[in-house]
Amino acid sequence: MATSAGLDRFFKISERGSTLGREVRGGLVTFVTMAYIVVLNPLILGSFAADDAGAKKDVLGDILPVPQVAAVTALVAGVLTILFGLVANYPFALATGLGINSFLAVTLAPQMTWPEAMGLVVVNGLVVLLLVVTGVRTAVFNAVPAELKAAIAVGIGLFICFIGLVDAGFVRRVPDEAGTTVPVGLGIGGSIASWPTFVFVVGLVLTGILVARRVRGAILIGVLSAAVLSIVLEALVKAGPSQGTNPKGWNLGYPALPEQVFGLPDLSLLGEVSFGAWTRVPALTAALLVFTLVLTDFFDTVGTMTGLGKEAGLIGRDGQLPGVSRALFVDGVGAVAGGVGSSSSNTVFIESAAGIAEGARTGLANVVTGLLFLAAMFFTPLYSVIPVEAAAPALVIVGALMVVQIKEIDFADFSVGLPAFLTIVVMPFTYSIANGIGAGFVSYVLLRALTGRARSVHPLMWVVAGAFVVYFAIGPIQALLGA
Repeated sequence: MATSAGLDRFFKISERGSTLGREVRGGLVTFVTMAYIVVLNPLILGSFAADDAGAKKDVLGDILPVPQVAAVTALVAGVLTILFGLVANYPFALATGLGINSFLAVTLAPQMTWPEAMGLVVVNGLVVLLLVVTGVRTAVFNAVPAELKAAIAVGIGLFICFIGLVDAGFVRRVPDEAGTTVPVGLGIGGSIASWPTFVFVVGLVLTGILVARRVRGAILIGVLSAAVLSIVLEALVKAGPSQGTNPKGWNLGYPALPEQVFGLPDLSLLGEVSFGAWTRVPALTAALLVFTLVLTDFFDTVGTMTGLGKEAGLIGRDGQLPGVSRALFVDGVGAVAGGVGSSSSNTVFIESAAGIAEGARTGLANVVTGLLFLAAMFFTPLYSVIPVEAAAPALVIVGALMVVQIKEIDFADFSVGLPAFLTIVVMPFTYSIANGIGAGFVSYVLLRALTGRARSVHPLMWVVAGAFVVYFAIGPIQALLGA
């Protein structure tokens, strides 16, 4: 009883209208919807063998072994998520940021060694921390107009929904050889033709009903029910894993009892960092690569925290998130830790919205999520039993809940309406939070200035918009400068 009261005081559980049960349940739901990153990140950064087709080799032909990447991914995510919960006291979990890890594998590694690529991630994190310490990052966060903050939340809602639909195979890329200009389509050949996608549909309908009926633990019940259904179905129909060759198989996670449940993690990638990139490639090239990392890290976090804060009702009447500087500082530490751990930059995850929808309002939920990530290092085969198709319905449901905030945007004023619209649609269409924020910021500054309302634009918005212009034109700039 004393322990419960101590937790309540430390995390302000009652003060935020939550309960111990909701925090634990929310932390569990967030982990379930995020656990895929421990499977996906190794597939993006790592390889099973250097002679495999499609192995991610650095400039020297070296690879990051998949089991080692999985171990450090879970370790860094667990430690940082707990740290964020204790320091910032918000239910925003951290893990390897999607997008930056692909940037490392596709753009950085071919030009340098893996340790050197991770060194640039560390430099990126140090720059972000400097921006936090000097108050720049917090000032930018607070300078964003309220209606653009609402647009960011709505855009993130559509983005997470799109992620869920794609992960489940409900939406798929149309093959180039199909002879059509349509980029994506429904399922396979315009129909839901796989058992994994069927599990997603059942899970979505069930979770939707539970949420509509205001059942406690609706999202968690939906995810676990879909997981059980997937295990039963796989035993009957033998859909098998996808592995890039079986379009009707399970994408990530395989719903069958594993041969091995427990295993010691290999953490040998910890500390494998070098700052030799500045001599291996031209210094200007390295600087532009760091600039890209910083801007992506910076605004992915600003956008995600804005959306999650509004969804949790933690944004004050002044439109600000209390204690945001502490939250941004820990997120900056996440970039450094991700580089040192060789798991790529860690940042706040939008999937935390699933735990928030389950009732999480404090950092205690983060402690639960973080402990589960740490446990995942030892039980990788066990948690991978839950396929991504079973967790994806939670992302779609949360997306629907977040889109409600569109009512806060005044579309009658087109100088606000168009930037808000671009923020909302560019996020899912380009699969990037930073791109959506950039499109919204640049168009907002231009429209306000060219319609005679330049004085209403915060000076920092001009600076940020200018930085995004450089960000969007980074390719031509590199070519022009010969970097």
